[in-house]
Amino acid sequence: MIEAVKQGRVEFVTDILKACPGLVWCIEKSKDQHIFMVAVLCRSPAMNLSFTMVDRDKNNILHFAAMLEPSARLNTVPGVAFLMQREVQWYKEVESIVHPSILEGTNTNGKRPRELFTESHKELVKEGEKWMKGTTSSCTVVAALIVTIMFTTAITVPGGNKQDSSMPTFLNEKVFMVFIISDALSLLSTSTSLLMFLCILTSRYVEEDFLISLPKKMIVGLSTLILSIATMMITFWTNEGINIFYTTLPIPLCVPQIKT
Repeated sequence: MIEAVKQGRVEFVTDILKACPGLVWCIEKSKDQHIFMVAVLCRSPAMNLSFTMVDRDKNNILHFAAMLEPSARLNTVPGVAFLMQREVQWYKEVESIVHPSILEGTNTNGKRPRELFTESHKELVKEGEKWMKGTTSSCTVVAALIVTIMFTTAITVPGGNKQDSSMPTFLNEKVFMVFIISDALSLLSTSTSLLMFLCILTSRYVEEDFLISLPKKMIVGLSTLILSIATMMITFWTNEGINIFYTTLPIPLCVPQIKT
């Protein structure tokens, strides 16, 4: 039962408990940890956690939620920052369903669950900050280059301007409107992306930021950056299309006249 809980075999554990309800009090004797404590420690979806049992070190169920997951499986989460997000989510989830008296419980070291969470995740927060800043810095360089390119493209329209009115030569062409719209979308999206990345770089990087703020900014920044690249390619191809099909002069054909 303990091994099944550690591996997250929720269906197996549930079926066994339905057949043998007495196994709900199963304890890992080597550490004097209840089955639910092991489930919380291993980040396995547990059953009812509204009990107040403690282990030999007086760690309650919320203390186990505050401990860093032993396996810390990075292969299941894309990045250290999102692993930290999962840890905060799990602690908040367990905190929301336990008895209120557990929140202020202390173990033999005098640590409350929240204090234990901060202490055990100190290194993970540093690694998450390092990963987030490294990824953001690389994306910021790309976004800044796209902003420069698209701004330059916007002020140098293909085909030039008319001498009499200074309006773009191909203003009434549909392909020119596609060029203008895609250039504006690319400039707007990459500016938004750059703003999100700058907000990430100037964040506090506290535990709560990894729950919603930082992941949300990263997702918005990457999404708008991808959109800006796609619209940049559309702008490039419409620009080339205008230069090829509208500005290239046709070669006149000399047809000899036959006298009759």
